[in-house]
Amino acid sequence: MTRLNVLREGEGPFVVLSHALGCDLHMWDGVAQVLARAHTVLRYDHRNHGGSERVPGPLSMQDLADDAAEMIARETEGEPVHFVGLSMGGMTAQALAPKRPELLRSVVIANSSAHYPDQAPWRARVETVQAQGVAAIAPGAVSRWLTPAFTTTPEGAEAARRLHDTLVGTDAAGYIASCEAVAAIDFRESNRTIRTPTLVIAGNQDEATPPAMSEAMVEAIPGAKLARIDAAHLSAVERPVEFTQLLIDFWRSL
Repeated sequence: MTRLNVLREGEGPFVVLSHALGCDLHMWDGVAQVLARAHTVLRYDHRNHGGSERVPGPLSMQDLADDAAEMIARETEGEPVHFVGLSMGGMTAQALAPKRPELLRSVVIANSSAHYPDQAPWRARVETVQAQGVAAIAPGAVSRWLTPAFTTTPEGAEAARRLHDTLVGTDAAGYIASCEAVAAIDFRESNRTIRTPTLVIAGNQDEATPPAMSEAMVEAIPGAKLARIDAAHLSAVERPVEFTQLLIDFWRSL
């Protein structure tokens, strides 16, 4: 069992928040603050991130889904959760939903993808981190995560600084293993088997996972709904109140 760093807040129906590659559970600070008023919010660091265990060697997205499943079973004593994943967290959701539907009341897949047809950018990123460390890719990553309009505000500049520092502090070997797991995903067929109510959130200005990737997931997942938010890749950081309202509206519709 992988030791995960978990933060539990609030009371009410369970919500699990699963963060993006190179981030940690604090990526969700703004969203969790609102949700915890009426929910039990469980946010956690993926393995090789934040305060969770560093696990040597290669990993797959199914490994991350298995980590999440163990955490959910342990923390909720069998009560199903609303699982909200962004980017790598959304890929975790796609790996989890077909295998462990009994753990889930609903799934939200935000700023994510089911497949990457072009592996070259991921290989380049891995090679850069191998040669120069995570700090070499941090400025470029943060620039994709948030819109320029947001980062020119005091709030946005501070968010960018925190995200940069978190990314630079991520274990290089663990980051590389996570990159390789992300690059290898292919949920195009398994998404067709998901029966859990699903919301897919697309960022209108998301260059890392453009809206077409969200649209493809909606087409594959039976009954999935699509919502859009005017943000870049880390929409939950840039627009936490609007992001949270999308979640609440979706859950009320179930």
